Amino acid sequence: MSEPTNQDRSHWRLSVAPMMDWTDRHCRFFHRLLTRRTLLYTEMVTTGALMHGDVQRHLRFNPEEHPVALQLGGSEPADLAHAARLGEQWGYDEINLNCGCPSERVQRGAFGACLMAEPALVADGVKAMRDAVSVPVTVKHRIGIDREESYGFVRDFVGQVSEAGCRVFIVHARNAWLQGLSPKENREIPPLRYEMAYRLRQDFPHLIIVVNGGITETEQMAPHLAQVDGVMLGRAAYHHPWMMSDWDHRFFGDAKASLDRDTVELAMVDYMERAFEEDGCPWYAIARHMLGLRHGLRGARRWRQVWSDHRLKPLPPREVWAMARQHAQHEEHLLAVDRAGLEQGAQA
Repeated sequence: MSEPTNQDRSHWRLSVAPMMDWTDRHCRFFHRLLTRRTLLYTEMVTTGALMHGDVQRHLRFNPEEHPVALQLGGSEPADLAHAARLGEQWGYDEINLNCGCPSERVQRGAFGACLMAEPALVADGVKAMRDAVSVPVTVKHRIGIDREESYGFVRDFVGQVSEAGCRVFIVHARNAWLQGLSPKENREIPPLRYEMAYRLRQDFPHLIIVVNGGITETEQMAPHLAQVDGVMLGRAAYHHPWMMSDWDHRFFGDAKASLDRDTVELAMVDYMERAFEEDGCPWYAIARHMLGLRHGLRGARRWRQVWSDHRLKPLPPREVWAMARQHAQHEEHLLAVDRAGLEQGAQA
């Protein structure tokens, strides 16, 4: 298998993780306003939902979201092939298999992290999907399950699955404890061992290795990128989205974007109006994803309160935006007054 080119590797250089109930199409539209180059992932969609549910509801997305990847949850090769084929037909740029989620609900469906114990089954699923689609098929997984902490376990998993043609592995650098810990605890309690991902990159130079888990700040990303091909952030990017606004410049060498929070917020208002006209989507189902936009700024708390006030739901989004903007402008005025006072004091 030939080693990926630098252009291949750059596609996975930065990404935002799939997060249930969070990274829906509205969230991804918002994130795309902040970064053009970062790869965005859907929430996990199960093969059963695509075989027996509303395909349009699960797979519809906005053209502006590209590059965007569909994450699937499932274990039956034929079902995965069918779901992957649908994903490609709907225009997704990548199909990703979830082998990392530790929740009991996912385990009952015999997929997620428990699949790491069955690398042959994962390889069969990957092969079935690769035979069905022409877009990349990737795998997101943990470094181990339960108390299995040997490097050999994850090395053999990656080795066997890569033989089925998978070239991209997104490594959440924690074990998944399938019993006794909640999904939240599984993101916090098992220790981070980034060196496992680093070793995979050394042992499999023909593969693309992306590291995930515990990365919360932009400053943490460059050291990882010196060791592996890509970095994936999850909740930190969701709660503090403005950090993404300089990623294209900092990590891809693009010209520095002339972004400001007001422009992004107003673009989201336009999107809210469009979404309501197209399918009746209420603005508050979209606004919840941008509540971290002003994180760290004076007045952010009051601004968030306006956008999340259930009493304002009957109003059109542009009126809510005007109310939130009024509070933001008031705080900006107070800040300017404070600065002027400090400057006068310094001159005196």
